[in-house]
Amino acid sequence: MSGTFKGRIGRTVYESRPHWPEQPRPRDGAPNVLVMLFDDVGFAHFGCYGSDIETPNIDRLAAGGLRFTNFHTTALCSPTRAALLTGRNHHSVGMRGLANWNTGFPNCTGGVARSAGTLAEALRAVGYSTFAVGKWHLTPMEETSAAGPFDQWPLARGFDRYYGFLQGETDQFSPELYCDNRPIDPPKRPEEGYHLSEDLIDQAMAMIRSQKSAIPEKPFFTYLTFGACHAPHQAPQPYLDKYKGRYDAGWDVVRQQWYEKQKRLGIIAQDTELAPRNPGVEPWDKLPDHQKKLACRLQEAFAAFLDHTDAQIGRLLSFLEEIGEMDNTLILLMSDNGASQEGGPIGVIDTFKYFNGVPEDMNEILARMNEIGGPKSNSNYPWGWAQVGNTPGKRYKQNTHGGGVRDPLVVHWPKGISDKGGIRSQFHHVTDITPTVLDIVGADMPERVNGVAQMPVHGVSLAYAFPPEAKAEKSRKPSQYFEMFGHRGIWSDGWKAVTFHTQIGKPFDQDQWELYHLDQDFSECRDLAKEQPEKLRELVELWWAEAGRYGVLPLDDRRLELWRPSPRAFTPRNRSRYVLYPPVAHMTGEVSPSLGGRSFTATAEIDRQSDKTQGAIFALGSAHNGIAFYVLGDRLVFDYNLFTKHCKAISDVPLPVGRSTVSVALEKLEGDKGRATISIDGKACGSVEIPRILRMISSTGMDAGRDAGSAVSDDYKSPFDFEGRILKLVFEMPERGKREQAEAQKTEAKVAMARQ
Repeated sequence: MSGTFKGRIGRTVYESRPHWPEQPRPRDGAPNVLVMLFDDVGFAHFGCYGSDIETPNIDRLAAGGLRFTNFHTTALCSPTRAALLTGRNHHSVGMRGLANWNTGFPNCTGGVARSAGTLAEALRAVGYSTFAVGKWHLTPMEETSAAGPFDQWPLARGFDRYYGFLQGETDQFSPELYCDNRPIDPPKRPEEGYHLSEDLIDQAMAMIRSQKSAIPEKPFFTYLTFGACHAPHQAPQPYLDKYKGRYDAGWDVVRQQWYEKQKRLGIIAQDTELAPRNPGVEPWDKLPDHQKKLACRLQEAFAAFLDHTDAQIGRLLSFLEEIGEMDNTLILLMSDNGASQEGGPIGVIDTFKYFNGVPEDMNEILARMNEIGGPKSNSNYPWGWAQVGNTPGKRYKQNTHGGGVRDPLVVHWPKGISDKGGIRSQFHHVTDITPTVLDIVGADMPERVNGVAQMPVHGVSLAYAFPPEAKAEKSRKPSQYFEMFGHRGIWSDGWKAVTFHTQIGKPFDQDQWELYHLDQDFSECRDLAKEQPEKLRELVELWWAEAGRYGVLPLDDRRLELWRPSPRAFTPRNRSRYVLYPPVAHMTGEVSPSLGGRSFTATAEIDRQSDKTQGAIFALGSAHNGIAFYVLGDRLVFDYNLFTKHCKAISDVPLPVGRSTVSVALEKLEGDKGRATISIDGKACGSVEIPRILRMISSTGMDAGRDAGSAVSDDYKSPFDFEGRILKLVFEMPERGKREQAEAQKTEAKVAMARQ
């Protein structure tokens, strides 16, 4: 018997003494923990941080708790999530950049190091139920197929249950969803009123309800991470209607209004300067009318998205009140980085046109203006509105200036916070969230997790700042470095040195460092580098010391080059031949056959029981753009959806009943044109000319034997399951030449960057 048995075993039960090991329990009165994480929401976007966007439920949490105004993140999604859940710096745990990347160095592996246990693992060890709901983006993307491996999925990192999406973004009306370790269909269709934010709240409440019904004494940890407000910005129509005309005054006027409101709220000091426009942001009055109209509509969609998400938070708060858990639930609500710059200077209505180098026609944009924010849109707003979201700071997500790393943090805990509505200005960082929760719960990060020795926790608890008398207390954070894509920064004792890395490949020692006294210069407007060179030198030296300590090196400013299959074994994207046996689980874009920008042949052995047997053989993409191969009635059809312009090859003969072999051969021609030819039992029976073959077809993955997302073709409605049998589906594609391979990697990298 193991050494943990402390009873006595004799020859019979009457000569023996039983022993029951003590079950792990949190301390008496330990609170539930609810972490709510927004995506791409800037410092000023919540109403209680200065905006005019209606966020009454978030504002209610702030009024009953605390707002931190000097809270910081890593400037990017995957790294912030890794730091939040582990309490360690992102480079140290292997998440320098996106989960999509593995550079072969310890600081960028695409997954979280096993030596960095998660908050969920620590809390479960002391008796908490642990739930993850929403965006994950901490699994190497090539490991997101139904074959795994699953060791970096939520259930293997301390969570009892998971419901959400694994990628950096998803369509809010037709998401790529996973429940625990398997892909699933959304519970409803968009036409039935489905929206992901509502679904995530439904699932979170269901998990909490079941747990509290079964073992009410057991506290829960719920990690709730919204798709909001990452592009595509999508919301139900009533919310879109609500904001029509709200931003017609333009980003210069609105930014000034938010800045003035921040001063009235006490979020920023009265003498805080409003940073000048970021490079590339034009004065609103100089924009042509059509560009103003587009920019306003894109901002309206963002605002509607955030407002709608706030309403869902209100549902969750009401539920916690109804079951009597609100008073003893520690809520931490924040964003993962500043507002996004991926919309470019004028914004985009269809992001995949940008990725494929297809210019958006302004007449077409104006004709589709009413689609923005709805199920048929895939939009992102322009730089000008992003900077408004980061008021009063400069730059954006990806950057280490304030606009990229300074974010809102609302803390609400009725039983533990008496200074309701208080504002705290102590410097803190996302690595401090895990230590804070463990401090309040009365638990420690285990020395070993699943047999692996653990690295020290890098963050510090910010719970000391909760009492009213702590308002003026100095930050207990000694220093904090920043690095993202070669942009660097270091904070220490109220001072910050920061540099903007202007060009990929430029020697890092040529970067121009800036110096700000943040305690007196909130928005980083007064560069003191020339006035105090010794202070700057001290901070830069500290940055290099911290870089060595936390595994930041080697510095790496690459982006596009990193979007390629790693040389690790079982990487699906390395193949030129795929054999599928439908029906198979949904495949994300990173693990499905790579069909963009190249010739390929897809061949299926099918069995039709009658002349009415129909359905999808495979579909890749969405209603925005994609490709689909299917049987409609008694005809074989291939549809190349080129941004809702459908290029279809339809068989000129009926498809026989019984077994047959069907195929589509897509040939990439010069000038990105193409031709698709369909065949039945080896005989060509239809073709179509395609004006442009897309290098990157869609961010949505592939279904075989069905089209489960938003339907690629306008000939049918999803899921359009194949009613017969598909015995085998084979994709074959020639090896790409060096030039084609380079183009494909660059295009896919742009998509990865936009999906952060």
